[in-house]
Amino acid sequence: MGLEAMLTEWVESSLKELFEVEVNPKMIQIQKTRREFDGDFTLVVFPFLKMSKKSPEQTGEMIGTLLCEKADFLSGFNVVKGFLNLEVADGWWVNWLNDLSEPQDRLPAPGSGETKMVEYSSPNTNKPLHLGHIRNILLGYSVSELLKANGHKVIKTQIINDKGIHICKSMLAWQKFGNGETPQSSGLKGDKLVGKYYVEFDKRYKQEVKERTSAAKEAHSQLAEIEDLGAWIKEQGKLSKEEGYSDEAKQLFAEARQLVERAEKEAPLMLETQEMLRKWEAKDPEVVELWKTMNGWVYDGFDQTYNRLKVDFDQLYYESDTYIFGKKKVLEGLEKGIFYQKEDGSIWCDLTQEGLDHKLLLRSDGTSVYMTQDIGTALMRIEDVPELSQLIYTVGNEQDYHFQVLFMILGKLGYEWAQNCYHLSYGMVDLPSGKMKSREGTVVDADDLMEEMYLKAKETTLELGKLDNLSEEGQEELFNQIGLAALKYFILKVDPKRRMMFNPEESVQINGNTGPFIQYGYARTQAIKRRAEQENLVPGTLSELDPSETALIRQLYFFEEVIREAGDQYSPAVVANYVYDLVKLYNVFYHACPFFNEENDAKKAFRINLSEKTGQTIGFCLNLLGIGAPERM
Repeated sequence: MGLEAMLTEWVESSLKELFEVEVNPKMIQIQKTRREFDGDFTLVVFPFLKMSKKSPEQTGEMIGTLLCEKADFLSGFNVVKGFLNLEVADGWWVNWLNDLSEPQDRLPAPGSGETKMVEYSSPNTNKPLHLGHIRNILLGYSVSELLKANGHKVIKTQIINDKGIHICKSMLAWQKFGNGETPQSSGLKGDKLVGKYYVEFDKRYKQEVKERTSAAKEAHSQLAEIEDLGAWIKEQGKLSKEEGYSDEAKQLFAEARQLVERAEKEAPLMLETQEMLRKWEAKDPEVVELWKTMNGWVYDGFDQTYNRLKVDFDQLYYESDTYIFGKKKVLEGLEKGIFYQKEDGSIWCDLTQEGLDHKLLLRSDGTSVYMTQDIGTALMRIEDVPELSQLIYTVGNEQDYHFQVLFMILGKLGYEWAQNCYHLSYGMVDLPSGKMKSREGTVVDADDLMEEMYLKAKETTLELGKLDNLSEEGQEELFNQIGLAALKYFILKVDPKRRMMFNPEESVQINGNTGPFIQYGYARTQAIKRRAEQENLVPGTLSELDPSETALIRQLYFFEEVIREAGDQYSPAVVANYVYDLVKLYNVFYHACPFFNEENDAKKAFRINLSEKTGQTIGFCLNLLGIGAPERM
């Protein structure tokens, strides 16, 4: 029985003895004592004031005194206003640690929970993975591991967005300007080569729009003076909405926007791209062959990135398959009157009764949109894995509305499981240099970032020394482990919902709230373990602990609660911050309590055991975060 349950029973019996009342256990609120106060657990006294007819302080004193008289696992208490802080006896902590099993054995049995599918990464095949993808991937992978730790069966998956107008942009640009360039001839990873032509398309397209806009505005005397109409519209973006502008000024702005929008729609490259998309959906052999070739380049590049990042997937889905299934379901919904069709042939869903708007599902030319694909993907997944209890989508918070609509539409189609779908929404990643833009080629490439982290880890580690016992191969593995830990931990320690700024310099530091700091704590426990193996230690009985030992054991005690909380909140940050605090407490213990210079054999054995149990927990937490745990640093 855990301490919380034991305390609840003792509080219940104490209240009955003191006030002669039967108390509903739900009234008994027990929580961890806040760090600024002495104690291990805190009882909220306020619910019992009507029974005691005394002040919160007096009520707390009465309950605390009786508890410490009756319960031998308590050693003392203090009262702060309406809160009774209880201290657990050292002897109880000693016995608890001696009986402590390994972390995985303290958690629900694998597969004892539900079956869940977690989608993450889900890239477009028109560009390489970047820093934004990395946060998505690390978050989805770690949440998958957390759900497994809570007993669930988890299927890790991604939907590869391998069709659509954005894919055709890269294809058309390569076809027109590539001169047959391949990954082999250029020496570029396949995803980077395709991304190069996505950027090239945008550059050429913008030039076409500018030229057509310039030609169109020559006949407009008031707009002819403006050099870059697109930039001017962006700068004056609020012109038509704000008060204080004349009707003439607003009209001028509207006319300028119409000129630009017409130029964007009628630019030859855009028209050719739209035609290529229509041909692809009509299965034109030449277009499909080009699509297969270029996507193949991208998949090879993605695999290299995933392997270095040390993440994987159990199942893959492709938009080129799921959109067909989605279109079928949309047409079925139209026949049943769930959706409606406009005069131009496009199909829509009316969500105004749900407080939203009308959502396009199929364009007038019959081509699909993202929503079509996502409907098909969800239904295919349920067909493939009928026992699924939940679909979890790891996608940035700019898509919050999209998933709200998706779940509503699935519900309208009659699928009750849609109410269990969950959008694991997260904030964007910024850099000290500002936001990233894929079309303009200003993103931070995932491969380049991992290489940079490796080099920073190598530089920092070599400066610290202590690598004499490692082979060259072992050193390289260590540099990679530390570099990935710096990257992963820095991202995962932040609550997923928060926007964050990634600082490579800060992330790789050996001190502070960083991945390398956690790894170093783990390596320190392994050094103690290796030396202890040479000793003949016999566990003894202790009745008194150093405060640093008590604090460390208490942190270990809350491990299971932390894993449950992290799983319930879909938040690796809960584990990251827990293990950071654990390592900080271990370092205090390490410096305060001698190990091998301790003359008392019972104390020596106990401390080595405490160090080993702490190392097991640190290593387990690192694994949940997808971070390697080096034996030496």
